[in-house]
Amino acid sequence: QGLLSRQRRHTFRFVSFTGEEKGLLGSRAYVRDMEKSREPVVAMVNLDTLGLAETEVWASHADPKMVDLIQRTAGVTKLPLSAVNVEQVGSTDSEPFREKKVPVITIHSLTQATLPLLHTSKDRIEAIHKDEYYRSYRLVLAYLAVIDQMFD
Repeated sequence: QGLLSRQRRHTFRFVSFTGEEKGLLGSRAYVRDMEKSREPVVAMVNLDTLGLAETEVWASHADPKMVDLIQRTAGVTKLPLSAVNVEQVGSTDSEPFREKKVPVITIHSLTQATLPLLHTSKDRIEAIHKDEYYRSYRLVLAYLAVIDQMFD
């Protein structure tokens, strides 16, 4: 409702990247094209592995302003959020944007308990907890509305 009920100041692009595990191939290609087009990108919100647990952010690889805004959004909406840094897991599609100084945040649901599911036979749609996924969806929707109003 937050994105639909107001005039948006920014254009949102929802992009699905491929080749993350093979070296962030899709996101690196997108960033190269983005640089060629010189189209301004004010922020990148990366959604990676949602619904396995409550909403998390990779705070150590995120822009501090973006972390602050999502924490405030979670507080106002009374939706769960915590910071779980996943440096030991690998990389994610926000990294090529971060390297180019675009403010980024990665929102995920990886924990010590959910990490062993990744890239195994247990990595199936049945592993997603619908209630936790829906809470993440609601938080992301409110967060995008906040970013739209707060970022220039």
